[in-house]
Amino acid sequence: MKAQPTSPGRTPAGEDALPCRVRFASFLAPSMWPMFRAVTDHVGRALGCRAELVVGSDFEQFETGEVDAGFMCGLPYVRLARREPSPVELLAAPVLMGTRYGGRPIYYSDVIVHASSPCSTFADLRGRSWAYNDPGSHSGYNVTRYRLLEMGETGGFFGSVIAAGSHQRSIRLVAEGKVDGSAVDSQVLAVELGDHPRLRAALRVIDALGPSPIPPVVASRQLPDPLKVRIRESLLAMGGEPAGRVALASGLVERFVSVEDRDYDPIRQMEATAERAGFVTLS
Repeated sequence: MKAQPTSPGRTPAGEDALPCRVRFASFLAPSMWPMFRAVTDHVGRALGCRAELVVGSDFEQFETGEVDAGFMCGLPYVRLARREPSPVELLAAPVLMGTRYGGRPIYYSDVIVHASSPCSTFADLRGRSWAYNDPGSHSGYNVTRYRLLEMGETGGFFGSVIAAGSHQRSIRLVAEGKVDGSAVDSQVLAVELGDHPRLRAALRVIDALGPSPIPPVVASRQLPDPLKVRIRESLLAMGGEPAGRVALASGLVERFVSVEDRDYDPIRQMEATAERAGFVTLS
């Protein structure tokens, strides 16, 4: 069921009277829900607002007023940013924990195979089966396509390609030996392995695609500017507050930082290069 439209400046009758109401939507992996829930709650407390998190069903929700802010992949963000006017604008982006990320708002797509797989490099996956989460995903699709383009492999590198529907499903297909490989958002993979340690023995990372600009937090352009500013400020302050650090740690996030539209140019360039080459699909 779709979330019902709300006005960010009013609360429905019968609910606690608060100065505002903010609805966040997640368009990312379900395993990230606990952190997104914690971030949403933190923003609500910081603003003195009623804040809620829903599962995003369509990016048009930003235009209809059904959602005010959201957690989304960088690829749909750059596609929405091409519109005039764009229905969304950047609020902030996470910096992941660990030296791998160098204190920057980046992530990788980790190429996974079964622990018993003979494959030790990406090239070894030639002719093998491959799972991706969604064609609208940068980490699961766009960056893989770009790697194949760099290799000159645009004529059907994989033996078969399966749409898994989510990174979690891709991980399990590989762990169960049902497909040979997949590229998975490194944050999602780390969280999933932390939540389900048994998967560690079934998987092996053989390559990393990237780094790429990390999925941002965006706001609907319809949201009043003062409210956007307050949400952004609350996100940027989280990493410096004890309760905020606890909330972020559930998603292996160190802090949120400011980002600009140009920071997502690498994703634009990868997509444009593949389109110019006529390399539109993995299959």
